[in-house]
Amino acid sequence: MIVEFTKMNGAGNDFVLIDNRHGAIHLTRDQVVRLCHRQRGIGADGLFLLTANKTGRAQWSWEFYNSDGSTADMCGNGARCFARFIQETAGVSGPTTTFETGAGVITAEFHGERVTVNLTQPSDLRLSQKVITREGPLTVHSLNTGVPHVVIFVPDADKAMVQQLGAEIRYHPQFAPRGTNVNFVQVLERNFIRVRTYERGVEGETLACGTGVTASALIASRVHGFTSPVKVQVQGGDLLEVSFKEHAGSFSDVRLTGPADFVFQGRIEI
Repeated sequence: MIVEFTKMNGAGNDFVLIDNRHGAIHLTRDQVVRLCHRQRGIGADGLFLLTANKTGRAQWSWEFYNSDGSTADMCGNGARCFARFIQETAGVSGPTTTFETGAGVITAEFHGERVTVNLTQPSDLRLSQKVITREGPLTVHSLNTGVPHVVIFVPDADKAMVQQLGAEIRYHPQFAPRGTNVNFVQVLERNFIRVRTYERGVEGETLACGTGVTASALIASRVHGFTSPVKVQVQGGDLLEVSFKEHAGSFSDVRLTGPADFVFQGRIEI
């Protein structure tokens, strides 16, 4: 089968997007891996299928796969790209659209090439946990922003052991059985952080991770007293913004704003 695809990136986090509103495409794990392979396929951190919504809760739905073929409930940078893909593919003319994910319904607002998406209600906030690593005991914080994230504050993000320590914590028994994403966060100034992320499912560092950026900003608000909005510089160099409300110890109205860029379109055999 030959399929048409679009390649996009959100702050350097890149994705393959395919229109499957007709429902004829059924990808295997091996096919997803090959399509995302950077030498033998298109190359991407993940892949989205645009599908018809069957629950009546939103206008559209997605199927989302990590580059290793596993599924995930949510992806912040991907959500922005997915929204612009809907806008382009389905001819959305209004300022907003909605789509259903594994983590719930997302509303996207269009601002030219930038998109704001709401994220689902964060959960399982845990501050100042002690984790024993090969480098010794480490203080970490964790939060689920649609997918689980660990946040580690570091003095210099350039010197963070993202690959080695990220992989160890990702598979650490304390976060079993599904594991976690791992974010290394440097405070640049008040309400401004830099984030590097080891992504579960990609099994390495990506240039950006929207749900990781969001978890890092929310935890920084608790640990460092930050207020909304929080600016975040990602490894790809782009700036994202996380806004939120906080009341009685919980977060609400969490929103992520950033770029969503088209890279190229093509056709490939699957």
